[in-house]
Amino acid sequence: MARRTACLMLQGTGSDVGKSLLVAGLCRAYARRGLEVRPFKPQNMSNNAAVTADGGEIGRAQALQARACGVPPSVHMNPVLLKPQSEVGAQVVVQGRMAGSADARAYARLKSTLLPAALDSFRRLAAEADLVLVEGAGSPAEVNLREGDIANMGFAEAADLPVVLVGDIDRGGVIAAIVGTHALLTQPERARLKGYVINKFRGDATLFEPAPTIIRERTGLDCLGIVPWFAAARRLPAEDAVALDALTDVNGTGDHGVDGGRRIRVVVPRLPRIANFDDLDPLRAEADVAVIMVAPGEPLPPADLILLPGSKATLADLEALREAGWDTDIRRHVRRGGRVLGLCGGYQILGTRIADPDGIEGPPAEAAGLGLLAVDTVLTGAKSLHEVEGREAWTGKRVRGYEMHIGATTGADAARPMLRLDAAGNTRGDGAVSVDGLVEGCYVHGIFADDAFRAAYLARLRPGRPASGLDYNAGIETTLDALADHLAHALDLDRILRIARA
Repeated sequence: MARRTACLMLQGTGSDVGKSLLVAGLCRAYARRGLEVRPFKPQNMSNNAAVTADGGEIGRAQALQARACGVPPSVHMNPVLLKPQSEVGAQVVVQGRMAGSADARAYARLKSTLLPAALDSFRRLAAEADLVLVEGAGSPAEVNLREGDIANMGFAEAADLPVVLVGDIDRGGVIAAIVGTHALLTQPERARLKGYVINKFRGDATLFEPAPTIIRERTGLDCLGIVPWFAAARRLPAEDAVALDALTDVNGTGDHGVDGGRRIRVVVPRLPRIANFDDLDPLRAEADVAVIMVAPGEPLPPADLILLPGSKATLADLEALREAGWDTDIRRHVRRGGRVLGLCGGYQILGTRIADPDGIEGPPAEAAGLGLLAVDTVLTGAKSLHEVEGREAWTGKRVRGYEMHIGATTGADAARPMLRLDAAGNTRGDGAVSVDGLVEGCYVHGIFADDAFRAAYLARLRPGRPASGLDYNAGIETTLDALADHLAHALDLDRILRIARA
């Protein structure tokens, strides 16, 4: 494909090697040099999504990368998004809009037909940028998935992109991963490789010698840098649910360094199909708040707040919640005067009934909810994808966020909405609050990122709590700058830019 814009694709030797974080850091680093930079990921799989200003949805990582570039997120930054609904099936989103669902085998047949949309989005970004940084998915060494590939080398060939490999030394076997990936590629694919990056190095980087010489002898590739472990990455929104593994209470103790009970305890049942879990990040950033993720099979520990997060398959997660015995734990918590908050799918679960007559999330079905809010939900109609703002009814504080849901929720408790949203000069209610005020829910994600609202909400859980002064969004910006500095010290940014421009 003819182009004048500099472009570079980062592909990994495996999943979770840190490609998303590297792209975000490079976006900020090159944007600070005065370049118009755009992130791009042709195919992504994640239930942590973001709403764009043009009313679509993309992977959360691409929204963060757009922020690193200093530009609004666009549907063209992630034209194909797969949102898993079950072990074998996923919702397919194309250029921001839901295009249907497919199991793994059906998607294998479908993906090659999505290449034109991916190339269209790529060209649109390239037309407005000096540099496009493209992120692969998984690994190009997964040769069983190569036919019709649009995520790695298939897209690199279609768009004529140079490629840099990323290897994760923290998991071990990075030399074999790089050499093995090179060995499994075809000769034309190997020709696209322009070097590699070693990511997540702990300790003395000189101990990696003589590995670069060994790798060069076997692949002809040069090392473009060794990136030390970046501990501050935990302050940035994560894309994959694998990031929750380190935060999940697998022993049922519920302590997680809760400091003798002096911290506000927010307990979160880890639903199997949890979605938009970055709602929790601003709470986790508060020094006096302990966000306790609880694994299935473990009881919910004592809490100041039980928070039910979003779900990609609400009926399935409701069933899993009951199988874990968490419905009993939640009801006991409310009887004792404890508070419960449901966000999006979690809000639906708190109602009296959920119906999916059209089989949007699976086979047509309906089930009784937890009955803690007098509302019913019917999963029909178009998907709501909106950036919104308004006020919380109880605190009166401004809230900002986004809606990303299917279905309508109505009922007696909806007459006491949790939020009052501004809509084209009018005000509409969103969510519901129980008669006693202990249980509430809403459809809006991202509300805790607003510092004033978060402080007021936490003061309800711990009366007299002073505002912490945490500026959550400023912390994201500071961390992105620190990441760019981190990469500038570790990588040869000039050489990488020359590769992109070649």
